[in-house]
Amino acid sequence: MCWVALDRATRLARDRGRNEVADTWQQEANAVQAEILERGVSQRGVFRQHYETDALDASLLLIPLVRFLPPGDERLRATVLAIAHELTEHGLVLRYKVDETEDGLSGKEGTFTICSFWLVSALSEIGERKQARELCERVLTHMTPLGLYAEEIEALSGAQLGNFPQAFTHLGLINAVSHVIADEQLGERDKPSAVFSEMRAVGAAG
Repeated sequence: MCWVALDRATRLARDRGRNEVADTWQQEANAVQAEILERGVSQRGVFRQHYETDALDASLLLIPLVRFLPPGDERLRATVLAIAHELTEHGLVLRYKVDETEDGLSGKEGTFTICSFWLVSALSEIGERKQARELCERVLTHMTPLGLYAEEIEALSGAQLGNFPQAFTHLGLINAVSHVIADEQLGERDKPSAVFSEMRAVGAAG
């Protein structure tokens, strides 16, 4: 998020003609990115929760969504697939493994619904469109009759857990479904690409 703040501040400064400030912030953004790429990737080529661990964290699914790296980056792809395979219960995404994270909590958590929607979007970004659609359809089956979601879902029973309704979850829902729709509208492409950006461009052109 430090990189995101600097990157977006750089864009805003350039839009307002403050190029000197933008250049300074761009240098800082580049430095933050370089450090993360140097220290934030494990030996197996997967991004990690923080520099002192190799544990996975669902927040890493935001890497393609905030445009920290292009969707074709191999480290990004490896991270998204590692989370899909190693940080899920019955296909739904945990925010992290409690026993691998010193957060002051103990016991078992439900899967975090926004994290599952993040995975839908991230899979779409890296070109795994079929897997993205299947996961999106799976998560949609857990909505309440009013079309609402809580903060968490108990993966085995489908029970809604935590804050309800959770507005943040629904932002992830909108973005995930937008990715799936964009994939359908744009069809097959030769390489992975940022489909949500493409969808916006197509919408503006139309």
